[in-house]
Amino acid sequence: MHKNINIGIIGLGQIGSRLYEEILSKKKDIGIKTGVNVNILAISAKNINKKRNFKFSKKIFYKNPIYIAKDPRIDIVFELIGYSDGLSKKVVELALKNKKHVITANKALIAKNGDYLSSLAEKNKVNLEFEASVGGGIPILRTIKEGLATNKINKVVGILNGTCNYILSKMESSKDSFANVLRKAQILGYAEPRDPRFDLNGYDTLAKVRILSALVFNNKISKNNCLMNGIENIELEDIKMADKLNFRIKLLGITEIINNQLFERVHPCLIKKDTYIANVNGVMNAVILEGKPVGQSLLQGEGAGPGPTSSALMSDLLSILRGNIKYPFGLPFKKRKKINTYDKNQYLNSFYLRFDVKDKPGVLSSITKVFTKNKISIKNLIQKPDKKNKTASIVILTHEAREKNFNSLIFNLNNNKSVKKKSTFIRIEKV
Repeated sequence: MHKNINIGIIGLGQIGSRLYEEILSKKKDIGIKTGVNVNILAISAKNINKKRNFKFSKKIFYKNPIYIAKDPRIDIVFELIGYSDGLSKKVVELALKNKKHVITANKALIAKNGDYLSSLAEKNKVNLEFEASVGGGIPILRTIKEGLATNKINKVVGILNGTCNYILSKMESSKDSFANVLRKAQILGYAEPRDPRFDLNGYDTLAKVRILSALVFNNKISKNNCLMNGIENIELEDIKMADKLNFRIKLLGITEIINNQLFERVHPCLIKKDTYIANVNGVMNAVILEGKPVGQSLLQGEGAGPGPTSSALMSDLLSILRGNIKYPFGLPFKKRKKINTYDKNQYLNSFYLRFDVKDKPGVLSSITKVFTKNKISIKNLIQKPDKKNKTASIVILTHEAREKNFNSLIFNLNNNKSVKKKSTFIRIEKV
């Protein structure tokens, strides 16, 4: 005889609605695989009257989701509202305190409050699962927590935002501008229609990087002031120039240990075309894990959307139904440590710069002097004159230099009277 488990779903947007349908359509399959009969006993959303692809009894609809978190009949709560604080945090906190398992896709919540919420879950002997918060349908977190549990991982590199990857890939294939491709992404549902900033500026990727860091390095979630740039300043000219130089531009999230210090960063990178990750295009995500004794592992899949996200949520559900109480971050909260932060100013890397200057004698000499002053050596210089506007576009690839020298260089270039337009800069990454 199957055991009965009751579920509450808070948030019925695209993901919540897809999850609702998945659970109902796969009840029999879930029962066969886990020996558990699942029932959706409560749902909550902003608007009960919104048009949806499914019907539900109004008896299970809660206007206030707080009551779902407190309802003694509910065993598992899905939080699918979003946001790092406010109602999202409150319902998860209350559910855990009331000894309910919680499953969420909310990376902002976990990146900001994951330490506190994981300690609550451990205290109340329930699960806090968040596989869907990183990489969509890619089982990256479970792979780290279980499949690679005894490995010592020293670096993680990933394409972790499908919106940015789609935009950069589409700019290259269509030779269209950033603004036009962004509009297409919004129409297709790959980018937020009203405010896509958190995807484009790197914040979404950084939240995922912080979750990955906590898992692979067994540390408390960092609150560091990280090295972070988005893709908003990437222009078609950069995409074309990267192609000529045998590179592609990708927004990467990277976390690694350097000299026993944690270094997390998110920024556009020029990477060689013949590398695997350079050929991960469209809305796909990919994560490379470097560890011992496993070596290099790579996981790839769709990183966003109702399908991949609901797949990860269902994976978490079945994990709970099979009866294992697990540490949310793989180790007990008290065993997780704080790691000192690597000084980002000491980061050694090569750079790509593009800027426009007045096309007149002596300008190039004055520009190269700025590089010399900041102790940065030029590896390659490409000059493209525009006789009509009496300007020239200059592209420079540098030898390796410290981040602090590079920042000083950018400041000096942007304040140089001969420079007509602020510099576009991209770090060159060996992956």
